[in-house]
This record gives sequence, structure tokens and C-alpha cells, in this order.
Amino acid sequence: MIRAAALADLDRLAILEESSFVCDGVNRRSMRQFLRSDAAVVLLDECDGRLRGHVIVRFNARHRIARIYSIAVAPEFKGQGAGLALVRAAEAVARERGRLLVRLEISVDNAASQALFKRAGYAVFGEYEEYYEDGGAALRLEKRLGDTLTSSDHAKTHF
Repeated sequence: MIRAAALADLDRLAILEESSFVCDGVNRRSMRQFLRSDAAVVLLDECDGRLRGHVIVRFNARHRIARIYSIAVAPEFKGQGAGLALVRAAEAVARERGRLLVRLEISVDNAASQALFKRAGYAVFGEYEEYYEDGGAALRLEKRLGDTLTSSDHAKTHF
């Protein structure tokens, strides 16, 4: 079941985030800030009380873009649809908040995440060299949520 995370979930979220990323993961303090922020939504997926995964979605009031800031799935649940379910839930929240695009960055070395987001309909639109702490490059991906963007919407989608 996917639901909005609460401060009571902080310990489990922080452990999953820390175990999922060698570098550039969200630390406990930042996770707490995301849980308290109006500019972010943290969703978690749990089954029988076990945390399957989480996604952090950030919003900027000046832009009509949502950003998937972090997504993590527990190793024992990988390949079972938890990641795709979290992506779809993040997109639903973005739509509810009137966003037209969802964007994110993925390591060029993370083939599993690239495949997940390709299945979800995301396309590569750029690359950052030396994006991560370890000097690794990142692909920039996006997905349009609306059918079309008006010219005034284009002015609000630079993020």
C-alpha cells in the first residue's frame, strides 16, 4: 500500500535511503525536512508492515515541474513492481498539484533505474557530467503529464 510518509516513518526511511545509495543519498536530517515541508511529498510503499520503498517528490512554486528527488526500493522487493508503483504515485501527486512535467536525474551507470523510468514513459533530455559526489555523470529524464503545453506553460517549465 502506498501512502504519505509521516515523521513516525523517519527511521525506516533513513535506513532504506542510506542502504540504497553509496553517495548522494538523502541524509536523516534532510529526510526529516522533506517530511515537514510543503514543497515536498514523501510517499512510502509498505506490505504487511515491511517497507518496500519510498519516493521523494519536490515542488517549486515558480515552476510547473515536479522533481523526483530520490526513489529507493528495498533489495528484497526489487523486480516486483514496487518502483513502478512509486513512480506512478509520484506522478499522481504531481498532477494533483497542477504540474505538467516530472523530471529527475539518474546515474549513467544505473541500468535498472534507467529501465524502470523508460517503462514508465520517461525520456532522456540531457546529461550532467560529474553530477554526483563520486564524479559520476547523470542522465536527465522527463515525462510530460499533460497532453500539451501552452506557450505560457513553457515559460514555467525551466527547472
